[in-house]
Amino acid sequence: MAQAPARNQRDGGGGRRDGGRRDGGRREEREESEFIERLVSINRVAKVVKGGRRFGFAAIVVVGDQRGRVAHGSGKAREVPEAIRKATEAAKREIVRVPLRDGRTLHHDVEGHFGAGHVVLRAAPPGTGIIAGGPLRAVFECLGVQDVVAKSIGTSNPHNMIKAAFEALENMMSPRAVANRRGLKVADIISRRSVQDSAAGAGSAEAETVEAEA
Repeated sequence: MAQAPARNQRDGGGGRRDGGRRDGGRREEREESEFIERLVSINRVAKVVKGGRRFGFAAIVVVGDQRGRVAHGSGKAREVPEAIRKATEAAKREIVRVPLRDGRTLHHDVEGHFGAGHVVLRAAPPGTGIIAGGPLRAVFECLGVQDVVAKSIGTSNPHNMIKAAFEALENMMSPRAVANRRGLKVADIISRRSVQDSAAGAGSAEAETVEAEA
C-alpha cells in the first residue's frame, strides 16, 4: 500500500514530461510551417572508392519565411530526398534577417562578391516584380521581396551566385541603422533618400524626353 503514492507520483511526472515533449513538437511544427523551401540545384556527384565509383546527390536549398528571414544550405546523400532534407536542415541553422523597405523591396542598391560570383541587387518601385532568374529568384521569393532588379555579372555557378547574393544582403542597412551609426535622426536619412529618388526619377524622365525628340 505504501508504494501506490510513489507510482502515482511517477505517473504524474511522466505525464508532465510527455506534455513538455508534445509542446516542443508543436513548436517545431509551427517553426517548420512558417518557412518555405526552394530547391535551387540538384547535382549527381561521384566518389572514387576502392571498388569503383560511388554515386550520390548534392542539393542546394533556400528557405525563408517571406518576412525578411532567409538562409541557404547544401547537403549530400545517396538519395535525392535525403540530400534535400540535409540541405534544408543545414539552411535552418543559418537563418539571417534582412531589413526590407515597406516589406516589399530593398532599402538601397548593393553588390555582392564570392569567388567568381558577382551580383548586383537594386531596389525597385511598386509593381516591378522580381526581375531575376535562377538561384537569385529563389532567394527573393523566400525572403519576401516583391519588387527588385537583380543581375549576375560573374559566374553562373549556383553556389557562388547564392553566396554572393547573401554577402550583398548581409550588407543591407536600414535607415535606422544608418542613423545610429552617423548620429543622425531617421527622418534626416529618409528625407535625403526621398530627394535622391525624386532627382533620379526626373533624370530618367528627361532622358526619355530627349530620346523621343531624337
